[in-house]
Amino acid sequence: MTQASLQLQDVDITFSGQLSSHEGLKGWLKRLTSRQAYSANYRIEALKGINLEIGHGERVGLIGLNGAGKSTLLKAMAGIYPPTSGKVRIKGHVCPMFEFATGFEMNQSGWDNIRIRGLLLGMTPQAIEAKLPEIAEFTELGEFLDYPVRTYSSGMFIRLAFAVSTSINPEILLIDEVMGAGDIAFAEKAKRRMFEFMEQGKILVFTTHNFSLLNDFCTRTVWLHKGKIVADGPTAEIVKQYNETHSRGLLAAQ
Repeated sequence: MTQASLQLQDVDITFSGQLSSHEGLKGWLKRLTSRQAYSANYRIEALKGINLEIGHGERVGLIGLNGAGKSTLLKAMAGIYPPTSGKVRIKGHVCPMFEFATGFEMNQSGWDNIRIRGLLLGMTPQAIEAKLPEIAEFTELGEFLDYPVRTYSSGMFIRLAFAVSTSINPEILLIDEVMGAGDIAFAEKAKRRMFEFMEQGKILVFTTHNFSLLNDFCTRTVWLHKGKIVADGPTAEIVKQYNETHSRGLLAAQ
């Protein structure tokens, strides 16, 4: 059986398009008094020249300031964002865990949304029904599973999404900040499930600003800045470099 892997070769992702004409009075006055030409187009280079390989059993963290490209990189790995140039090669069943409202039907119950999300993740109806009791127990939502999910808090969304996503036993799990949300008791329960997942030798890619969780889960860390990889290596080493660099403000002008 082929082992799971992720490979990105010279990957660029650029977002471009037309700005809205509804700029308001402030924007209009700024253009009127400025000598600079006004452009109604935008171009954002979210990822630039990314080369990265992640193999079977690796647990990789992604760190960087907001806007560094962490979430964009996760979505490229999930196949959600196709590269503007370069290649992304994915081997194995990928389960992304971010943007939790996506895939939920707000007027349907928690039970119905377990079934819907399971189908979106590639489960068969029979497999979903077999796992319903296990998923429901893990969420600890009880009678709230009978209620429409539009009544749920963000923490309840996370419980439901995490329980379904980790029940399918994916080969590649991509997580964006989920472990930092929700209550402490559920966070500990989720951590235990994550450790069980890692003991099976699956691939984990995890983006976070919480370096305590990073040290718990990831043996390797990739540091992103303005869409580029600054450093890639053992987690303790990269976190030390990151903290030292930002304490001195060395990236501020770059």
